[in-house]
Amino acid sequence: MEFKNFTYLILLIASISIPLIQSFDKRKQYAQKIKYILPAILITAVFFLIWDIHFTQTKIWSFNTEYTLGKNINGLPIEEWLFFLVVPYCCIFIYEIVKVDLEKYEYPNFFLAFSLVLIIGFGLISYFYRQRLYTFLAFMIPSVYLAYTIFRNRFRQYLTKFYFSYFISLIPLLIVYGILASLPLVEYNPSHILNIRILNIPVEDFSYFFLMLLMAITIYEFLKEKRYY
Repeated sequence: MEFKNFTYLILLIASISIPLIQSFDKRKQYAQKIKYILPAILITAVFFLIWDIHFTQTKIWSFNTEYTLGKNINGLPIEEWLFFLVVPYCCIFIYEIVKVDLEKYEYPNFFLAFSLVLIIGFGLISYFYRQRLYTFLAFMIPSVYLAYTIFRNRFRQYLTKFYFSYFISLIPLLIVYGILASLPLVEYNPSHILNIRILNIPVEDFSYFFLMLLMAITIYEFLKEKRYY
């Protein structure tokens, strides 16, 4: 086994190291909310793992074993399973920081209008490119979920902090996804994407990540509000 086989694992460890260390900051009380954070992460992870496994089996994307440990579960590298635990954890951590440090900034009407534009835009892209499966799902599902979030879910009050968190999360996303895509660790079937890239990252990955963050945070806030346990 060569050093490059640890590439994906090293990226994951680097990504979660700071959030883990900072989780015990008393001001943010992140560790105390773990009983809501973990279920939100696990529910989100199950959804995306099913998606990931299906796309891997149908050759819509594949993983370059030169940059993984070579241990697979249902066709996915073990690191990919960890990815869906690490990334939502980091994103909820960023969200909690935003809620504390940017508490006074609220633009509900602007971000509600912005959400409506995204819903329409995502919906149109998914319709016109419905033959490209990753493009279709990566824009259609966020469009539907975002619509539910702002029309049926009380999450509307958190929209400002969610969008701040998403835009801030794009910085580490560009670094990590950029490395994964440039190696390439993940290879995409060109017939199922738009083939429009930003720093080697397919544009679909940005809406995919948007959905992951939105799902994790909405579930997290729902569990906190209901306080079932």
